[in-house]
Amino acid sequence: MQNEYDVVVIGGGPAGLAAAIKSKELGLKVLLIENREFIGGIPIQCVHPGFGLHYFREDLTGTEFIYRLIKKFEEMNIDHYTNAHVLEILPYSYRHRILKVVTEKGILNIKAKAVIYATGARERHMFEIGITGHRVAGIYTAGEAQTMMDIYGIMPGKEIVIVGSGDVGLIMARRFTLEGAHVKAVIELMPYPGGLTRNVVQCLEDFGIPLYLSHAVTRIEGRKRVEKVIITKVDENLKPIPGTEEELECDTVVLAVGLVPYLKVIEKAGVIIDPATKGPVVNSYLETTVPGIFVAGNALVINDLVDYVVEQGEEAAVGAYEFVKNEGLPAMKWKKLVKGRNIRLVVPHYVSEAKDVMIYARVAKPEENVRLRFPEIGKEMKLPFVKPSEMIRIKLRKKDIAKAGDKITMEVVPNE
Repeated sequence: MQNEYDVVVIGGGPAGLAAAIKSKELGLKVLLIENREFIGGIPIQCVHPGFGLHYFREDLTGTEFIYRLIKKFEEMNIDHYTNAHVLEILPYSYRHRILKVVTEKGILNIKAKAVIYATGARERHMFEIGITGHRVAGIYTAGEAQTMMDIYGIMPGKEIVIVGSGDVGLIMARRFTLEGAHVKAVIELMPYPGGLTRNVVQCLEDFGIPLYLSHAVTRIEGRKRVEKVIITKVDENLKPIPGTEEELECDTVVLAVGLVPYLKVIEKAGVIIDPATKGPVVNSYLETTVPGIFVAGNALVINDLVDYVVEQGEEAAVGAYEFVKNEGLPAMKWKKLVKGRNIRLVVPHYVSEAKDVMIYARVAKPEENVRLRFPEIGKEMKLPFVKPSEMIRIKLRKKDIAKAGDKITMEVVPNE
């Protein structure tokens, strides 16, 4: 393999594979770099259905979904390294980058006209959410438990307490139950579930698994292994209420307390981070504040569905193609997408009238019978409900974007 490419994709999960495939289809010379020994990412360990409903118009398991992308990737004979780590991305010229990559052949310097960063996200751990207690065996993140069960066939425990009601936690509650374990409870800090409604119904309600809303696990106790957890009710400020402590005996605690975009390498490259998404600030081409570095998937914003991740990978590839073809994106007037009432986060952060753009957003709190509005462009739509756990996805047409001045506000208001 050579050391000069039009586009280097970092990450071999759904976003990275989609970006590499699309880049190759657009005629670019592509290299993909993956730090594990195989490509495919997280869907390889997802044996449950719910994948591909938007992208393939079929209900697939994670393994079925990612197999289709891997097969296409391999048929296109795209250059790639596995077991390879990108140490840093350095400027080679104003627009071009050089990547220092550790491979099985040693350290390589790879030149790239554009970089697509698709490294996904990491799981938050117990010390990030204030759980105290003993550091004993039997505490896993949801992803670790899923890997043990669905890749290696190892049962993590028998009496399970799951902390957090994110989608992976809900899916693992069902998975443990199907494998014969007893899920004592799912504990959620907020007054509403953290995962999709369909997962709450299919994974908890259908199996009679208790969901404790407005509760926190404040302590884990045990000698050599987890023996019990202390759970406490919390008030509207999410502070534990004294006197509401309750003990749950268990041998395993599974943490499903959210994901954080993994940005170690591009942070060093100088990319500006949005505190709301914990991902980079991007424009409608998914280009970061460093020219020629594009981001897609959970490294950009935590998504509900793998379909959105693949969509962003393809969008980043189109952006990289425009960048390489024109030696930089064409000059255009960027308009800031502003968070209005009950909008917690929105991506991308800047749009232009040069192209239609898909907007991804989350609300700050649940509401029913509302309108989603963009007042500067006169666009609105009625929604029966909005939830923080369910991403809002809506396309803005370039003709609508052209109506706005320097900014476009996105807000959720009551439907009066």
